[in-house]
Order: sequence, then C-alpha cells, then structure tokens
Amino acid sequence: MKTIYLDNAATTQVRSCVIDKMHEALTNFYGNPSSTHSFGRTAKTAVESARKTIAKYMNAHPSEIIFTSGGTEADNMILRCAVRDLGVKTIITTKIEHHAVLHTVEELAEKNGITLLFVDLDTYGNPKMEHLEVLLQADDTKKLVSLMHVNNEIGNKIDIAAVAALCKSNDAYFHSDTVQSIGHYTWDVQEIPVDFMTAAAHKFHGPKGIGFAFIRRNSGLKCLISGGSQERGYRAGTESFHNIVGLEEAFICAYDNLEEEKAYVTELKQYFITQITKEIPGVKFNGHSGDIEKSTYTLVNVCLPMDAQKALMLLFHLDIKGIACSKGSACQSGSGKGSHVLSEILSEEEMQKPSLRFSFSKYNTKEELDRAIAVLKDFMQQ
Repeated sequence: MKTIYLDNAATTQVRSCVIDKMHEALTNFYGNPSSTHSFGRTAKTAVESARKTIAKYMNAHPSEIIFTSGGTEADNMILRCAVRDLGVKTIITTKIEHHAVLHTVEELAEKNGITLLFVDLDTYGNPKMEHLEVLLQADDTKKLVSLMHVNNEIGNKIDIAAVAALCKSNDAYFHSDTVQSIGHYTWDVQEIPVDFMTAAAHKFHGPKGIGFAFIRRNSGLKCLISGGSQERGYRAGTESFHNIVGLEEAFICAYDNLEEEKAYVTELKQYFITQITKEIPGVKFNGHSGDIEKSTYTLVNVCLPMDAQKALMLLFHLDIKGIACSKGSACQSGSGKGSHVLSEILSEEEMQKPSLRFSFSKYNTKEELDRAIAVLKDFMQQ
C-alpha cells in the first residue's frame, strides 16, 4: 500500500541534497566551532557562512540571525527576554497563536505580573486591526505585540507589514512567529520593521532540531541560555554544526526554487479545494483556508459533515489506509483536546463535527489528493 503524506505543516520530508550536506559535515567536519585549531576553524567558518546566507536572503545583518533548536525555543527566548531586558509590561496577542507563544505569555502574566491583552478576531480568525490599535494606545506601558504571520492550523495570513507599521508608530515591539512562512515567502526586514521573527528548518525540507531567531540589532535583548559566548552571546552551548549546515542548504533550496515550487503547491491546493467540494457536499473550509489569496498556499482545514461518534474513528481509518493528515496542529493531535484555534471561530455545533488539516508540499501529486478524498468519501458513506 502506497502511503500518502499530507501533514507538511507538521513537518516536511528532508531534501536529499540537505541529507548529503549533513552527511558530509558529520563525516568530515566534526570540529567544535569554538575550538581554535583548524578543525574548529573549519566548522566555525561554515556556521558563519550559514548565518550570512540566511541574512542575505532576508536583507538582514548576519549578527541578527541567532541559531536555536527551533521555533519554540526562539519564541520563548524572545518573549521571556523582552520582559526581562526591555521593560515590556504589556503583551498583546491573540487566542489562536501557537502554544509556544500562548503558554509562554500566560506564564509571564502569572509569574511576572505582565498584563496580557488579546486582540479581537473576526469570524474567520483574523485579528481586528482597529482593536489592536485601541490596545496599543490604552496606556503608556511598554508593549510587545506577538502575532503569527501564518496560522499553523487554519492558514490565515496577517498583513505583517501593516501590523509592523502600527506597532512602530505606537512605539511597541513587534514579534512574529513566522515558522509557517519562512521558507515559503520572501522577506525583507528593511522594508518590514518587525523586531523579532522565528523559524524552524523542518518546515521547509530541512532537519528537525534547528531553527533561528531574527533579533534586530541593538534591541537590547540578552541571552536566555547562559554558559558560553556562542551565537554572539545570545545562546550558550556548542552549535549543532551539522544541523546548521542542513538548515542553510534547505534555506537556499527553498528560495532558489520558491516561485516554481510555490506555483506547483498552489495548484495542488486549488485542485484539492475543487475536488473535495465536488466529492463531499457540505464540506466547510475553516478560517480563510479555502481562499487562495487570504491564506497560505500550503494547507487547508476542512470541517466535515459527519457526526461526532463516527468521527472518532476517522483519523485511525485514514492512517490504516496510509494517509497522514492532522486534526489540528501536530503538537496537540495526541492530546484528545479540541483545537484552541477552531474553538475561537466555530460554533458549538461545528465543533462537534470533525475538522482535518491537509497540508501540501512539492513531493505531493494530484493523484495522491484524489486517493485521499476518495478514502475520506468512502468512510463517510459507510
């Protein structure tokens, strides 16, 4: 039985060229980047090359790219250090952020006395800009706004340039979890005045366990992890050299092939929307995920016309048939809890129905989508 992987928002298949680069690094360049001998210098040169590569594609300064273990660490680092080092007293976010942000800001509110404010959402799950402006102007406390660029469950895109401009005009810091968008959209941090961003390599065909934070120069942020002077003093610990090399290769491949691969995956998404609408009457697209213009091209989130009792076996059935997708983010699929994102935008009746996230990559085909929809339709008709 051929397996079909449609959970690319959770993680992606690693490109073969990335694996080759990492194998070479593990085999031949095993020196500690902090060592002063030739082995260490070779590794250090490669780490700094990766930093420069990423900075070049984002129009950033190399010193603004800090390697981390991934998006969760980068989000935690930025949010916690902003409170500790930058005098932030108020954090403004939404209730549909990734838990790497939500759980962190909730803890900061509980243990550090930070004021936590939530921006109102429209019926599709988009933050209301007029309410954000009201919250920014509510008082004179130092504020940080944290809004993800692309929602990992429903795919909605915010106007990140508009949010950045609004924050700047109100003297507030702006952090964006860009884990679902770096590697899929181009960036120019000189054009968009965002202060902090985060990325994870495994979302764009790189290895797991490596990512980076963009921290604008002279922000005042200090280290979260102490113990050494690595990463410009922002993050102590021996650099994961082979993963950094893999991140760089995945990053280069993502952007050198961006237009071609984006067009291909966009076509897949449009095809999926058309076919599932035709084959399963009554299907509903959650958030803006059914709108090519207002959501990321990489995923759809569908609410199926099925009763809750039958839905209990849905993911199990798809898995048995070799089809991998998700009922929400991969971070919570095994928790047994409903999606905190969907609970903010769906009615109680809709929440009783199953919602599935299908996410696509360059490795998928229309034939795979046809097969997935056919299996889904067959289960619903049983």
